Amino acid sequence: MLISKLVDLIKSGNSKFIKANIFENIEIKHAASLDIASKNQISFLEENNSLKDDLGKTSASAIITSNNNEILALLESLNISNIVVENPRIAFAEVLNSLYEQINFIPSIDDSAVIKRSAKVGQNCYVGPNVYIGENVIIGDNNKILPNTTILGNVRLGNNNIIHPNCVIYENTSVEHNCIINSNSVIGSEGFGFIPQDGKWIKMPQKGAVIIKSNVEIGTNCCIDRPSVGNTFIGEGTKMDNLVQIGHGVKVGKNCAFAAQVGIAGGAVIGDGVILAGQVGVNNRVKVGNNVIASSKCGIHCDIEDGEVVSGFPAMKNKSWLRSSSVFKKLPELAKKLRQLDKK
Repeated sequence: MLISKLVDLIKSGNSKFIKANIFENIEIKHAASLDIASKNQISFLEENNSLKDDLGKTSASAIITSNNNEILALLESLNISNIVVENPRIAFAEVLNSLYEQINFIPSIDDSAVIKRSAKVGQNCYVGPNVYIGENVIIGDNNKILPNTTILGNVRLGNNNIIHPNCVIYENTSVEHNCIINSNSVIGSEGFGFIPQDGKWIKMPQKGAVIIKSNVEIGTNCCIDRPSVGNTFIGEGTKMDNLVQIGHGVKVGKNCAFAAQVGIAGGAVIGDGVILAGQVGVNNRVKVGNNVIASSKCGIHCDIEDGEVVSGFPAMKNKSWLRSSSVFKKLPELAKKLRQLDKK
């Protein structure tokens, strides 16, 4: 695709186009990161990108960047065409979608799929090999259900969803519209509910449901459990990385982002816009406020107010954690001084 065509594409997108400086309107065939990009490839550069110092070494034919005079002057001196936008990352994502064709699944139902008579499948759906769709399932239009997926009874699946291979969706789960569930994820499995009695564990039946609102994306090998009663709820626009565990009865708000290996224990309530970095753990029945950010390996044991940035184990305000971390490094020295003072 010619650079000028990519400019037209970006103008119609969401990255807020500012201007373009095209020194040679050549064809762009691929995209690559700045450090390995070569001729006929496009890359992107943000103001705070550490690769900015290596800009003079790139062989990219075009670069999407922000309106930074220093960067633009350097690109002009290197004769590298550039497209200037407010958000280079979003523009680059739109370019990727245009340069690389998506695999197109022609609406059809594979002969090996098993669909119970009481189930209903909407229009323009793709149902792949060895898919199982259980009793009283209702599936909307334009869904893609890829091979070896199992959908058990009384599931409700809205429109325009993609269920990748080998997923399991348990009974009474509801998935709204435009969701993506990646391979090997399990939605609606039994919550971890056991009652101790006389040195044994008595199982608490898990008869609740899972509700997933629109535009949710779930990574590979994630588990979202159903509760004994009531619902586990995932709010609209929330995104999950791989290996995320959502316990029974958890309530997750809108537009949250959970990185890999996040674990949220049963009954916790997560507000809107919450960001949990890798390996964050949230205790059961804890309430995490809106727009909270928790750094990697953070352990959240008590309620967190709106807008807080927390770190550490147990979690504390990030500034307090940074001060504490600097003290931890000096503990051996401080302990030595205390022993000397004690002797005196």
